[in-house]
Amino acid sequence: MVPENIAQTAALLADHAYIADRSLATSIHLALTMGRPLFLEGEPGTGKTEIAKVLAAGLDRRLVRLQCYDGLDLAAAAYEWDHARQLMAIRLAETGGARDVDTVSNMVYGSEYLLRRPLLSAIDPALPPAVLLIDELDRADEPFEAFLLELLADFQITIPEFGVVKAATPPLVILTSNRTREVHDAIRRRCIYHWVDYPEAARERAILRVKAPGVADQLAAEIVAFVQRVRTMDIFKSPGVAETIDWASALMALDQEELAPGAVEDTLGVLLKYQDDIAKLKGAELARLVGEAKTAARAA
Repeated sequence: MVPENIAQTAALLADHAYIADRSLATSIHLALTMGRPLFLEGEPGTGKTEIAKVLAAGLDRRLVRLQCYDGLDLAAAAYEWDHARQLMAIRLAETGGARDVDTVSNMVYGSEYLLRRPLLSAIDPALPPAVLLIDELDRADEPFEAFLLELLADFQITIPEFGVVKAATPPLVILTSNRTREVHDAIRRRCIYHWVDYPEAARERAILRVKAPGVADQLAAEIVAFVQRVRTMDIFKSPGVAETIDWASALMALDQEELAPGAVEDTLGVLLKYQDDIAKLKGAELARLVGEAKTAARAA
């Protein structure tokens, strides 16, 4: 069941603990109603991958995930032939007296010898409808993008020895990118595009209430105010929402009821992942940020 409007789409996400702003809910709703792939770009940790997981759960579809990496090829992403079984079948056919090349070829290039990798599995008409997550496309090689064009445009894959495999029910395709390189225009033109940014303070507090419900409201407000300020600093890697949630859980595990410079300094490794970034927040700078966060939290 596809949501009928943007409000229902936002509600579906919220029912599965994903707090989306109206702009993101609109893009997701359009992808669902128009049957178009959704290309999500943004900094790591902003919740792009989680959207596919939530939609699979909310729409009662199976989640098929392709994690991209440097050197990803067709055999790992889409399909390959089970060569060991094919060779065995050929030998059995020869033992049985089969010598006709076309007969043997048609036999060994049947569906039972086809190993379905994520892309082919997502459009297999014999399987239930899917949400296809093509995660971190920017990590794959540029030539791999060319193979995706047929899939994104027609929800089908052409296998030379077998024929065309086309989805009976087109999958909802979610592509994500952390923008470590630019994705080709041909991919972008086939998709609805949305930049997933860090949430504003009010929405991040709402996310914390859902994801870390045991954190007191005052501490949650101080945590969010602190993280929001850290993101404005000149650091190598700003903390994502996932780090905010982890940090809140860590402070709660230490029985903290409010931010204190000592507890913050001791737990910075939960929030920040690079030593140079942690070093910038030591001493007077850390105390200043904590003080500003507490003031902002009281105002909020």
